[in-house]
Amino acid sequence: MKIKILTIFPDFYSEFLKSSIIGRAISKGIVEIEIVNIRNYSLDKNHRVDDHPIGGGAGLIMRLEPLLDCLKANTTSKTYKILMGPKGHTYNQDDAKRLAGKEEICLICGHYEGIDSRFNDYVDEELSIGDFILTGGEIPAMAITDSIVRLLKGAIADDSTVEESFNGGILEYPQYTYPKEYEDKKIPDVLFCGNHQIINEYHRKEALKETLIHRPDLLKKMTYDEKDYEYLEEIKKNRSGKLEKDEKEAMEKGKKFIK
Repeated sequence: MKIKILTIFPDFYSEFLKSSIIGRAISKGIVEIEIVNIRNYSLDKNHRVDDHPIGGGAGLIMRLEPLLDCLKANTTSKTYKILMGPKGHTYNQDDAKRLAGKEEICLICGHYEGIDSRFNDYVDEELSIGDFILTGGEIPAMAITDSIVRLLKGAIADDSTVEESFNGGILEYPQYTYPKEYEDKKIPDVLFCGNHQIINEYHRKEALKETLIHRPDLLKKMTYDEKDYEYLEEIKKNRSGKLEKDEKEAMEKGKKFIK
């Protein structure tokens, strides 16, 4: 897979490309990541890529010609082009899986107050990583790259990605490692029982519990089997009925059994 990141701050990625899973995936030839400096395509003698907004307004806007010339020089018809921006839908794990199946993607990092809106006609998609303000698209592009690369075959062990949070639509169950007890905090005894079926059932129940408590909105999107609903009813009873409004709504919407 090939990933290109267009940015005016290429040095931002120097350590990112050498570290952890990303660095290993590059060294193994699993992914090729190229950082492209948009300033190299500026016609300005000082390599400026911004100008004042037409019609007035605060801040500076990234100019169309360096952005577009950079995009055209570094992509082909088979490249999937993604702009980092607030108007895109919020990125999630399903998007990571979808993009991991692409042969070549290009992530474009905006900056300043925004970009010349005409550039939007040249991209396939706009993505956001959340409803908050950043100084540019470099951090979102890094986050998206990381989420994609770790899904590529050989980047990490296959079983490491199976039971992570958001796979299957819910959060991951709590995990532990040694020592068995520290400062009166103990690992649940059931995890030492040696019975994989019992442990798997415990993991599923704990995953549903974590989701119900921390992200009940996720439960509204999934279809349960009867065992899942039994687990949720048990969790509800163990919490003495102290469910928030959105948790109760999630429980009601969960009554969609797979027969």
